Amino acid sequence: MNISPISLAFKKCKVENRPALLTYTVAGDNNKKKSLEILKSISKYADICEIGFPHNTPIADGGQIQTSAYRAIKNGIKMKDVFQIVKKFKKFKNSKPVILMGYYNMIYQYGENNFINKCKKVGVDGLIVVDLPWPDNKYFAKRCKKKSINFIQLLSPTTSKERMKKIIRDSHDMIYYISMLSTTGGKLKVSPKEILKNYQKIKKINNLKKVVIGFGITEKTISKLKSADGLVVGSTICKEISKSLEKRQNPVTNVSNMVKRLKNKIKII
Repeated sequence: MNISPISLAFKKCKVENRPALLTYTVAGDNNKKKSLEILKSISKYADICEIGFPHNTPIADGGQIQTSAYRAIKNGIKMKDVFQIVKKFKKFKNSKPVILMGYYNMIYQYGENNFINKCKKVGVDGLIVVDLPWPDNKYFAKRCKKKSINFIQLLSPTTSKERMKKIIRDSHDMIYYISMLSTTGGKLKVSPKEILKNYQKIKKINNLKKVVIGFGITEKTISKLKSADGLVVGSTICKEISKSLEKRQNPVTNVSNMVKRLKNKIKII
């Protein structure tokens, strides 16, 4: 059995004694060309790149990511463009594993089989489908696995222990822990200590599965969570793109510098 690029990324970080840094950007923000340039630029520092497919009613996404999605939609981004961006990025010599993140109705409209086949063809390594929870995702997750695509399960602070065990058992190479009950980009309502306490409960169930923490992670909070397997930064990056555009600065440079700073904060000295 081949080791997935996602697993390899975690292995490399373990050797370097630090968590994996996962970045999240919206495909097509602020346009197709720029979003590919941003991906290429941040992949120097990120370990895994999450790419969101823009949606007009993103239920889990806070204001920053919604703004990014609206910009991309306004610029005419379609599903075929998202795949095109992934394909071009994966051909880039320093590209990183790609996790595509989005909502089920877009997959449904595209056709499940077509969607999974297309993901495989362009080089998607993993999928997060926010509104396709376990056990409704069992069949879809199996189909992803057949194509060597990681289906990433979500856990939250309200997931019961019984349910957690079942989700972890069915999960592939990585699990995404939503640190708090809020949309993305909310202020960290829970202390990093509390988040890590909940995180340890998940790790106790199965220490071999890689668990990443997302939601509310910023330059200020990231270093306090560096004992996790991986940390996801999304809204902070989307906010930086918005700020750059408002100031008529180049988002590629600004976002790249920010990701570099984030990476430095999780290095274990």
